[in-house]
Amino acid sequence: MIIQILKRLALILFILLVTENVHAVVLKIATLSPEGSMWMEKMRNGADMVAQKTDKRVIFKYYPGGVMGNDKTVLKKIRIGQLHGGAVVAGSLSQFFPANQIYAQPLKFKSIKEMDYVRKYMDQYIIDGLDAAGFVTFGIIGGGFAYIMSQNPIETVEDLRNQKVWIPDNDQASQNSIKAFGVTPIPLSIADVRTSLQTGLIDTVATSPVGAIVLQWHTQIKYVTNIPLIYLHAIFAVDKAAFLKIAEPDRKIVTQIMTNASKEIDVQNREDDINAIQALKNRGVIFITPSKDALDEWQRIADIASKKMVESGVLPRDVVDQLDRYLADFHSKAQAGHD
Repeated sequence: MIIQILKRLALILFILLVTENVHAVVLKIATLSPEGSMWMEKMRNGADMVAQKTDKRVIFKYYPGGVMGNDKTVLKKIRIGQLHGGAVVAGSLSQFFPANQIYAQPLKFKSIKEMDYVRKYMDQYIIDGLDAAGFVTFGIIGGGFAYIMSQNPIETVEDLRNQKVWIPDNDQASQNSIKAFGVTPIPLSIADVRTSLQTGLIDTVATSPVGAIVLQWHTQIKYVTNIPLIYLHAIFAVDKAAFLKIAEPDRKIVTQIMTNASKEIDVQNREDDINAIQALKNRGVIFITPSKDALDEWQRIADIASKKMVESGVLPRDVVDQLDRYLADFHSKAQAGHD
């Protein structure tokens, strides 16, 4: 009798385990971030917490280090259901929601404090736009300012025109911006940049200091043009249809935990970027500050590029106007002595 009861209990337990496994939602997420990086550490910690809080009803499976291809390839695999999401640079999502490049207007921002103020009001616009385009996101992850980094000294716009300049192959907005400076860029995937710097296919890139070090591009550059060209951000995006397969109570758990993870990455990125600037200087990379005349020319052409982003329909004029009002408000408060 006891043996029969034990057998029945074992059968019930087996059925429960199988049922739990059948109903578990597995989200397959790809990223270029290498294993062992701060990004992967934070995302894996978040995934562990999600699995624990949902009793493994929701499981994140990561594919780090670009093993699933570049952002363009990852997005294709999301569309066919091979993947469910990715931690990608914002520009790669511009095909679904072009205005997520609102922060990529060249030389629009001069300081991180400006960005902090504007982001308090504008991040939600990007999040909502991507949601309407079919992606659930867990906040915006700031990547810092991109600087022009090169193998030859660049102070003026004319200097830039004489270089072989890389641009992401899936970022039309950035391609249009760099073309406004009279440059014919060389589109490549991020994964191909380091090799292309080594072979001489390109000699100039634009990225953040921490990005240059993480991707090992800093080993191939000698100069940094010391002007904040554009503000970079990344997004942890999940296909909305896949996300909605999660039971509603578990969706709330996932959103809370992964949003916190994204905020932690956002904060850590800023500290890492400051340290990366010093690391580049310690390595002997020369920072070139353009003269006032040269800087005025950079700004003049940058303003034209931003205007074209509006005229082409990439950025809605009313949204750009709103961003400009936030910037004006920031400077007004700064002059009045407020935080």
